[in-house]
Amino acid sequence: MDLSRAMTWARTRQHAALITIRRDGRPQSSDITYAIDGGDFLISVTESRAKTTNMRRDPRVVLHLSDPSAWSYLSFDGTVELSPVTTSSTDETSNQLVSYFETVTGSAHPDWDEYRQAMINEARLIARFKPSSVVGQLN
Repeated sequence: MDLSRAMTWARTRQHAALITIRRDGRPQSSDITYAIDGGDFLISVTESRAKTTNMRRDPRVVLHLSDPSAWSYLSFDGTVELSPVTTSSTDETSNQLVSYFETVTGSAHPDWDEYRQAMINEARLIARFKPSSVVGQLN
C-alpha cells in the first residue's frame, strides 16, 4: 500500500485504535482520536495511562484505522515521540494541545484558560506518531 494514498484516506477520519507493546510483549490497544500534522498523526494522551507507559518504554506502535461499512482498513507501523507533559498554560505542549483541539473539533474552545488548566490537571501530552509503512485495503 502506498503511504501517500493511505495518508489521504486517513485525513478524512479521526478515530483509530492505537496498539502499543506491553512489558511482556503482548499488544495493548486503545481507541483514540487523532489529528494529522503534515505526515504525522498527533494523539492527546495522559501521563498515567498504560499506553503512555508502553510508548515510553517502546516507541514502536501500530495505528489501525477501519471503515467496516466500506470493508476498508489501514494499519500504519511506525514510532512515536512523546512531548513533555504540560505544566503551564504557556508551555509548548499546552500550545500543541490547543492546536490539536482546534484540528479535531474544527472550532475554538469557548474558554481557552479553562481548557489549558484542564490539560494541566489531566497531565496531558502529545504523542507524535511517525508512520514508516502501511498495509491494508481501501475500497
